[in-house]
Amino acid sequence: MRVPRTFAFVDLSGFTHFTETQGDDAAGKLLASFRSVARDVASERGVRIAKWLGDGLMVVSVDQSDAVVFAMELQSRAATACAPLTLRIGLATGYALLFEGDDYIGSAVNTAARLCDAAGAFEVLIPRDQLEELPEGVRADTHAPLDLRGFVEPLEVCALTGDPVLTDRNDTGELWTRSPFVM
Repeated sequence: MRVPRTFAFVDLSGFTHFTETQGDDAAGKLLASFRSVARDVASERGVRIAKWLGDGLMVVSVDQSDAVVFAMELQSRAATACAPLTLRIGLATGYALLFEGDDYIGSAVNTAARLCDAAGAFEVLIPRDQLEELPEGVRADTHAPLDLRGFVEPLEVCALTGDPVLTDRNDTGELWTRSPFVM
């Protein structure tokens, strides 16, 4: 089944070197901190962590705006929680094949993964032609076209910057405060 989704790949940049210089225990603590922050932000923003990739992750979102806010908020929180390491994030939107019920394959998935690989420290990249309405507080800055492994042509991309205006996403919160429905 092909479904429209936005994918984000996140990499904790410098983790291998950090492990080598600081040791396994320090690396384990830093990775635990990263995963904790990622789980919190994903839960708050309504996106799903599809899989952990060692010192990275893949996120799936039904709505591009939610994925963008997730990426920007994760960048912000990880700057403190994961210091001295930084994040690189690639986003892409499109149809993907839901494979065996729990994995996704397709061009959007590959694009997001390659953009993550190409991103610099604290950089969130997205294909220019996939930009939808950006969340308030986020802007798309022009970035040089990128030659991505496996792609025939250079890809026109934008770097997302700014601080999204955060709104509560607790869809069930009002259930606990409103009067019971009476017929």
